[in-house]
Amino acid sequence: MFIFILQIRHMLDEQAELYLFTIFSGLVWALWLLKVGLSRRYRPWTEEHHETTSVIVPVVDEPLDLFRDVLTRVTEQRPDEVIVVINGKRNPDLEAVCEEFAPLVQWVHTPIPGKRNAVKIGTEMSRYDITVLLDSDTVWTPGTLPELIKPFKDANVGGVTTRQRILEPTRSWITRWADWLENSRSLYSMPAQSVLGQVGCLPGRTIAFRRHILIDVMDDFMTQRFMGVFLEVSDDRTLTNLTLKQGYRTVYQHTSLVYTDAPLQVKKLFKQQLRWARGSQYNTLRMLPWMLGHAPILAIFFLTDILLPFLLVGTIAGWIYRSVSGTGVNLYEAMLETYGAQAGWFWVIGLMVVSSVLSMAIRQIRHLQEVPGDFFRLPIFIIVSTFFLMPVRLLGFLRMAHASGWGTRAGAYAGGDPGFSEETPRDSSLEAELGLMSGTAPVDVVDRPGGGFPTQRDHATDPGTPVHAHVSPAALAAGDAPESTPAATTVLAQPHLAAPDREAALATLPESSRRHARAAAPAPARRRLNPLAAIPYVIAVVLFALEALLYV
Repeated sequence: MFIFILQIRHMLDEQAELYLFTIFSGLVWALWLLKVGLSRRYRPWTEEHHETTSVIVPVVDEPLDLFRDVLTRVTEQRPDEVIVVINGKRNPDLEAVCEEFAPLVQWVHTPIPGKRNAVKIGTEMSRYDITVLLDSDTVWTPGTLPELIKPFKDANVGGVTTRQRILEPTRSWITRWADWLENSRSLYSMPAQSVLGQVGCLPGRTIAFRRHILIDVMDDFMTQRFMGVFLEVSDDRTLTNLTLKQGYRTVYQHTSLVYTDAPLQVKKLFKQQLRWARGSQYNTLRMLPWMLGHAPILAIFFLTDILLPFLLVGTIAGWIYRSVSGTGVNLYEAMLETYGAQAGWFWVIGLMVVSSVLSMAIRQIRHLQEVPGDFFRLPIFIIVSTFFLMPVRLLGFLRMAHASGWGTRAGAYAGGDPGFSEETPRDSSLEAELGLMSGTAPVDVVDRPGGGFPTQRDHATDPGTPVHAHVSPAALAAGDAPESTPAATTVLAQPHLAAPDREAALATLPESSRRHARAAAPAPARRRLNPLAAIPYVIAVVLFALEALLYV
């Protein structure tokens, strides 16, 4: 704030130059004022409303005590059904936990890793009006479900999300920072966007949709590509986009509270934030034409989110260039002359720190009213948010068109490069959630012939060995048992599956099928680079070049 004021004063006095840091700070404050102005109009839904509900829980692996607690709290709120979709490697321990809550809780296993495929399977198994998607590490509080359903009293509401906090945030500085970030979002961004009926991303830890919307958009959800790549990550943002495009409102219900876990290691935090940054900015560019036409304020929110890291890097690079080249105006000259070099720099640095803390305190005042002790942690919050989160967001922008996996869970979707095998005809490649292969006609990786449970299918080869799905007795009793449907290929024929995942999937097949699968498996496909992945780099070069013009 101190530098911002000095730069504004210099610009007004001499009309000398435009400072990048002034633009950066001006955007930060303008965005905050916009959020404050909109969020002051927000009110949660309070009228009672009842709908039938299906809760779908995709899961790869979780600590058993945590997963049991998750299901306990869900079943206490009596949804009409709970469907747990275990994807990837078989997990008998998770299956046993699910059985403890039968018949309300049904479980099913699919050897295909990936959250999107699990969401598709669960949605098609579900039978009720509202589908609630729940992350397997998210813990509900009393009243989460009934409060979450209230906004659906408005027939124009298509999707609703909850207020989200971090479990035991005092465990480490990472969990404190993550909880602060979540709370700040729930106090500013979410209510501001909800007032417009256009929450740009309904966070997927607990998110509710009208089931018919999910059914209508499922093909796009499983196959839609942008810049030559399909991203498995950012499933919640994708579903939000598709719901908005259907003409429905997406809203935030502050009174529906959930708690979720956060990484405890910097490496996992980096991977999580990079995944979110890639998915968010990928979807921003993909939705930009629609937002400009139908949700211009939402476009401002998300475009500013992209621009700020570029402005910050340009500001730092400009300071370094001016220091090395000796160009530019010394804004601290008067203070250094008055107090001398040593004392002058002491006052300059001191005023920078104090003004930065006070500036952030003003913009975080709602959070500090709830957690006053965090005022003394403001310097750490500023450092982490500025010098960790901003560079991650910049890297996420550059890497948005590169296919990659989940990044924080063993056994989850492993990702793959966009492109297609030179050995496989382009018109027969599998374009789906996990394939990431180019093709002219998008086809899902799951199929549901005759109304039965989805079975794996590859449209590139002839029918072969059936892929057996494992379901709970509760699902069998409910009539949701899978049919043994001939699959067009074996699990080994899926180029997107890493070797451990293919072996885990094969373990679900009979011995004769495994032998047939290994014998029929094609050679590893060679993939081409995705030329469209260069688009974000070109945009970055253009932005940095425009910034450089201010210094030369």
